[in-house]
Amino acid sequence: MIDIRQTSQYGKYLRKKGWNVVQINHVNCFVKKIPLFGSIIKIQRPEIIPLKKIEALASKYRALQIIIEPKNKLDAKYLKNNKYRKTKGPFLPSKTLHLDLTKTTDELKRGMKKDARRAILKTDQVSLSEPQLKDLKGFRTAWKNTVNTKRYVPSLSSLTILKKTFNKNAFFFLTKNNSAGAIFLVGDKISYYWQAFSNSEGRKSLAQYKIIWEGILKSKAAGAKILDFEGIYDDRFPNKSWQGFTHFKKSFGGQEIEYPGAFVKILPSIVFEKWKRQMLCEN
Repeated sequence: MIDIRQTSQYGKYLRKKGWNVVQINHVNCFVKKIPLFGSIIKIQRPEIIPLKKIEALASKYRALQIIIEPKNKLDAKYLKNNKYRKTKGPFLPSKTLHLDLTKTTDELKRGMKKDARRAILKTDQVSLSEPQLKDLKGFRTAWKNTVNTKRYVPSLSSLTILKKTFNKNAFFFLTKNNSAGAIFLVGDKISYYWQAFSNSEGRKSLAQYKIIWEGILKSKAAGAKILDFEGIYDDRFPNKSWQGFTHFKKSFGGQEIEYPGAFVKILPSIVFEKWKRQMLCEN
């Protein structure tokens, strides 16, 4: 099973959002053009790292930097040996939980902490809707209304592209009172708890427990073998705001998975070279 960022669906999604997606040895390389300056290249959780071909691609697209987020320590060591330096923080969550969806629903419940099992029982009467394409404007409005202005909420266009691209493998959930919602994506038999939101009413009603349980059931039905919670607190890259939802996610059980972080190579500055040439011409 490959990471969702290496699937054809995700490549199609980013392409529709304006990225150039180039496949090298079945590895998705995402190229973002920067007008007048060149581009940046990012590669996330690839199965292999064909570095020479990636750097040839960087030359072709006049890349200012290459960002690679490897899957394991061996690949991280390989990058270090090739003069890639570790960034201060990762772009993808560096630590997450994997829940084994090949287990029966009874086995999954037995693996949860008591508070999660109780919450699922308590929220049995919580009513959920599953917004489709025509409902995404209302879904986004509910999302915006539940979070403060500092929190990022994807545009309607972005949500529409996501839903159209992943189609039946994109599950949107929303409580009937609009107090909580979430998106699950399935790619290569891994389901991702992609994004979620709730307000005080949603948290009080424990709605996200209900949403995750429904996401588990839908993901199993879609053939997913793993639920990836898409991030928990990592003391290597401490962010205190992650501690609360980490406790919540861990209540469902699962295995902790750790990634090395992000590595970058800064390439010779095209901007500086253009400025230098300009200065020489002027003088």
